[in-house]
Amino acid sequence: MNDTAEKTLDSSRSLQLLSEISGEEPLSQRELSRRLGIAVGLVNSYLKNLVSKGFVRVKNFPSNRYAYLVTPQGLAEKSRLAYQHLSYFTSLYTIARQDYLDLFRRLEASGHREVVFCGVDEVAEVAYLSLHETGLKLAAVMDDGRVGEQFFGLTVEAIKYGTGVGFAPLVVSSLKRRDELLRALHSLGVEDDRIFVTGG
Repeated sequence: MNDTAEKTLDSSRSLQLLSEISGEEPLSQRELSRRLGIAVGLVNSYLKNLVSKGFVRVKNFPSNRYAYLVTPQGLAEKSRLAYQHLSYFTSLYTIARQDYLDLFRRLEASGHREVVFCGVDEVAEVAYLSLHETGLKLAAVMDDGRVGEQFFGLTVEAIKYGTGVGFAPLVVSSLKRRDELLRALHSLGVEDDRIFVTGG
């Protein structure tokens, strides 16, 4: 993971933690760990960091129980982090939308009439919006983890099935799972010249 991705993950977890603590109910580290999907030790580490910066205060209760309270500085930090994340995701959306549009225009210019998406998540939805700015048609959508679900009127197929749809270009339509999807396509013997990824 590069430095930028690590910082984004760190600030994302801090934002989640501050949001959870800001609620009415007192939460244990174990409950925070469950809600954030990270280890209790990591929750403890993030909490210590937030306390040391003055964003969170610890209140002791009898029987070794603690409550975590967000300070006024913590509320300001939570707002700052929320704005930072909104800016990041807006930028990511804009870049992904343009990258897919550029890719689809190139495919269309080289004579293709349809494409197949590989991977279903929020980025695939962005790719779908870009596709509609071209004359290309979405022939199939494939994702082994989402088989049978609907994606803009198409039923999601297994990757194995989707690779057999004519000779349409296979567009990796997930940034998060790009490497995993590329491995799956290669393991099925799909040639590199049929697989397309964006630079996002």
